[in-house]
Amino acid sequence: MTHRKSLLVGGLYFLLFSSLFFIFAYWLTGKEGSESGWGSGDKIALIRVEGVIVDSRKIVKTLRRYRNDPDIKGILIRIDSPGGGVAPSQEIYDELIDIQNEGEKKLIASMGTVAASGGYYIASATDLIVANPGTLTGSIGVIMELTNIEGLLQKIGVEGVTIKSGKNKDVGSPFRKMKKEERALLQSVLDDVHSQFIEAVAEGRSLHIEEVKRLADGRIFSGRQAQEVGLVDELGSLQFAIQRSAEMAGIKGRPQVVESEEKSLLTELLENRFLGQFKNTQFPVASIGMHYLFSY
Repeated sequence: MTHRKSLLVGGLYFLLFSSLFFIFAYWLTGKEGSESGWGSGDKIALIRVEGVIVDSRKIVKTLRRYRNDPDIKGILIRIDSPGGGVAPSQEIYDELIDIQNEGEKKLIASMGTVAASGGYYIASATDLIVANPGTLTGSIGVIMELTNIEGLLQKIGVEGVTIKSGKNKDVGSPFRKMKKEERALLQSVLDDVHSQFIEAVAEGRSLHIEEVKRLADGRIFSGRQAQEVGLVDELGSLQFAIQRSAEMAGIKGRPQVVESEEKSLLTELLENRFLGQFKNTQFPVASIGMHYLFSY
């Protein structure tokens, strides 16, 4: 009887300490990923744009939340991306331009390892661009990559059959060689989208169109080179960019930085949502179309 009572008491103590541990861990991870931080006042919001840009929804949603938060005095966009889809890059750019036009919050871009093509497109919509000296940036251009497997199909005895309603409906088909007029058609579309890129950079950076055209041949620059030609304003680390954000926003001393982060594994387990989210995870795949993308 005494032994059973000891086991019961020990089990209760174990449950108590386990509960306290998980509550503390939940509080700790929640604090680290907190969007609002502790207290109120002047804050700098940090938003990360990382990897290939395939969807703008999350970034735009976060921008709008901080845009409407009176405690947020400046928004710092940390870019570590080679670019990506044309449309999502343009949608993030447009949201930044709207915030910039309101004039209530300062926008600063901090470039990491690479902030090229669509990554630079986004950065150009901010009030100040800070890059590391060795950052790879620029790559102002558009790319469309297609594949022709006609020769391979002939070798293995397979014939591709296409039924279409218009002569240009299968432009870029992998089953046949591209005609000269079809290449010209696609080139005209890419040239127009390239012009949109140039116009966006000229508007965002307050540069003349001809100045941007001179640099918009798809070439990349180091951060230091980009500063020399006017594509980057200052050189420095993320911490330097945070301090510059505070200065531009009129915040004295060390600024409070808030960041909307993905919940940790522990947090997800505690909320009993991890397994359900994992089951519904969709992994991005390469898409066909035009891209503001630097391949390296």
